[in-house]
Amino acid sequence: MTALRPERESDTSYGQQSYGARGAFEEWSDGETYGVSPQSQPQQQPQQPYASYEPVPDETYLPPVDEETVALRIPDPPPATSASTTGSAASSAPRRDGPTHGGRAARRKAAKRRHGRHGGTSDTSDTPSAPTGSGSRSRAPLSRVEARRQARARKPGAAVVASRAIGEVFITAGVLMLLFVTYQLWWTNVRAHAQAGKEASSLQNDWASGKRNPGAFEPGQGFAILHIPKLDVVVPIAEGTNSKGVLDRGMVGHYAEGALKTAMPGDKSGNFGLAGHRNTHGEPFRYINKLAPGDPIVVETQDEYFVYKMASILPVTPPSNTSVLNPVPTGSGFTKPGRYITLTTCTPEFTSKYRMIVWGKMVEERPRSKGKPDALVS
Repeated sequence: MTALRPERESDTSYGQQSYGARGAFEEWSDGETYGVSPQSQPQQQPQQPYASYEPVPDETYLPPVDEETVALRIPDPPPATSASTTGSAASSAPRRDGPTHGGRAARRKAAKRRHGRHGGTSDTSDTPSAPTGSGSRSRAPLSRVEARRQARARKPGAAVVASRAIGEVFITAGVLMLLFVTYQLWWTNVRAHAQAGKEASSLQNDWASGKRNPGAFEPGQGFAILHIPKLDVVVPIAEGTNSKGVLDRGMVGHYAEGALKTAMPGDKSGNFGLAGHRNTHGEPFRYINKLAPGDPIVVETQDEYFVYKMASILPVTPPSNTSVLNPVPTGSGFTKPGRYITLTTCTPEFTSKYRMIVWGKMVEERPRSKGKPDALVS
């Protein structure tokens, strides 16, 4: 153990000289005496060796002497208190964060002020704060009224709900219109081409097998095939101009009913009138406006080929102008009876407001036994 003062020659042997009780106490209490006021203290004498100190009779308290631990043990403090001992004890006591006087209630209030009303600490220097992101903020908990107010503010108003509903209606209508346009412009053509192709194959199979068809055909019954080589058109011709039974199935219809009844290709004189869609449902007559005078138009039947040459075109005429189907059609440029063909379709495209008319004149009648005409070979 480390000594509390430098070693002296007189202290080399514990048995030769004894350590005075007064000197030990003064060494511990830094020269102060307990129980004696400063005025009654004797005048300090020059320091002599500890062996010369004599006990003071009027001292009220002396620490007990422990022979085994002399100069190595700090005695217990006296029970009496004074101004000097209070200041010394206060200076040596460990420092607390706040005042300790005032009783338990004062200490409790001080703890609440340091740690917050609800137990949370307000002194950030004592406890390390949790790491937070650069954009995070500490927010106080919202009251119930404020939370309800913010919830009501987040709810959309009547105008917003109405605008959303109108927008959804427009979107739905747009989708339906898009589907309808897709159906009209694409799917109807796919289906009509399939139906027309099936009808044409059936006709050709019947002709190849030698099956005879009667001279009069039922409405919707196919009896011939129309070829327009310039437009790459090969389409069956059926009896009648009914939309669902003939035209919408991708076929061309023959005017054969009532006042609009026209001649057949095999007749020696007359006008063979045909109608077809310009748009949708196979649209066989979509590009007949591109025909020029002299372009061949061929009608194939079970026994013969009838070849016509395009003669003239009427771009626009009202649907009520039925004179274009006369035996000598009005406006065609023909002046006397003959063997003519008339193609009719709607115009402008994607509407049915007017009609477009194309006329042709027969230039060749060729039996099937002689093979195809030059217009279909070249």
